Amino acid sequence: MCHRISPLLIAELREALDELHATGHARIPQRDPKTVVPDAYPGTQLPLFTLDEAGQLQVSELSWGFDAPHGSRSKLVFNTRIETALAQVRSGTGLWAGPIMQGRCLVPVRAFYESWTKEPPRRGAQARFTLPGHRVFLLAGICDHERFSVMTTAPNAAVGAVHSRMPLVLGPGESSIWLHGDYASLSDRSHIPLATELDPDAAETSQPSLL
Repeated sequence: MCHRISPLLIAELREALDELHATGHARIPQRDPKTVVPDAYPGTQLPLFTLDEAGQLQVSELSWGFDAPHGSRSKLVFNTRIETALAQVRSGTGLWAGPIMQGRCLVPVRAFYESWTKEPPRRGAQARFTLPGHRVFLLAGICDHERFSVMTTAPNAAVGAVHSRMPLVLGPGESSIWLHGDYASLSDRSHIPLATELDPDAAETSQPSLL
């Protein structure tokens, strides 16, 4: 399960949205190499793209994880299986039914991590995944009020060598499908060409439009 991502700064998202409104392309500006942005974990508040009441993109800061009932206490649930969410849409009940129908959002990242559960190279190792050719890419998310969760699906070949699940990574042009189209069709991520690294210092490349 995804419990660590490399997020963006809220100023970067706002600049990308301004660029989208001005040119039709949401490009993330080059980051000053001196700027250090800590990785985000469940419970962290971080910036992402949500939809306003008119269905237009806006930048919001939400906390990663839903409070879900767990016995006599609540449990922080920070990943959502798309299979479970779709089943709840069909039944009309469940924690995820409302958020996936009405609160789909976009989580911009520079990388995500998965703990190595299949023949790890060393104890406690994590694999870092990036999208080749993109300094920034998008994860599908769902939100409700001040909280969000990262959508997960069956792994593709790259992630499957490491872990049994992966975030629902959106490829070029798929953000509009997630937000406004046949979002259930995005469950299959076999075509997403993720790169796997153990070294966290990955080289950045030029950035196509984010959305």
